[in-house]
Amino acid sequence: MVLPALRGQAAEREAERFLERQGLGIVARNYRRPFGEIDLIAREGGVLVFVEVRKRSHRGFADGAESIDRRKCQRLRRTAAAYLQQTRWQGPVRFDVLVLDAGNRIEWLQDAIQEESW
Repeated sequence: MVLPALRGQAAEREAERFLERQGLGIVARNYRRPFGEIDLIAREGGVLVFVEVRKRSHRGFADGAESIDRRKCQRLRRTAAAYLQQTRWQGPVRFDVLVLDAGNRIEWLQDAIQEESW
């Protein structure tokens, strides 16, 4: 039996490899603050990308981005703001969601968490 935390770490590693194959550069992993965590932070050209990784225990992608509720969006936004302040990033940003299903197929939802979700 694999513990949920280990499953999550494996999903994040798989998501990282996927993003790198797509040409993104990973700049941070598991960026934590007392009020939240961002799984991956990457750069795609001049855009900073905050990535939430979701692992579905069944085949299919239903409820991937939908599983991120308003409270989670607020925590992501606050954590991202802390990162932006710490790094003094001035460029554009976006929030993506990577959903891995039970067969490790990946759905990449770019710009999935938009400001109106906050």
